[in-house]
Amino acid sequence: MLDTLANIAPLTVVRGNNDRAGWAAAIPHTADLEFGGVRIHVLHILGELAIDPAAAGVQVVVSGHSHKPCMETRRGVLYVNPGSAGPRRFRLPVTVARLTVACGRVDAELVTLLE
Repeated sequence: MLDTLANIAPLTVVRGNNDRAGWAAAIPHTADLEFGGVRIHVLHILGELAIDPAAAGVQVVVSGHSHKPCMETRRGVLYVNPGSAGPRRFRLPVTVARLTVACGRVDAELVTLLE
């Protein structure tokens, strides 16, 4: 599945709590990206955040464990949970997040695919 996605566009993934099989061993728990002057830190479970994003110069933290879509800014850092774009989970809407990055700024929106 990851190879199929990587054939469509550049792909960065992090390991989730259910990714325990041998295929997941090479997948990191976190990833740090930079686009257009915006630093983004990605991890699965926000409660396992091991850095101080503001002190590290991170502008966006993306996590997803709860599947509950939300966006909030704390201490100048945007925290985004895009929700889940797959099968409906826990009666939550089916959602994705869109980050638009330009000139060192980021705008974010949650996009509902299915109520």
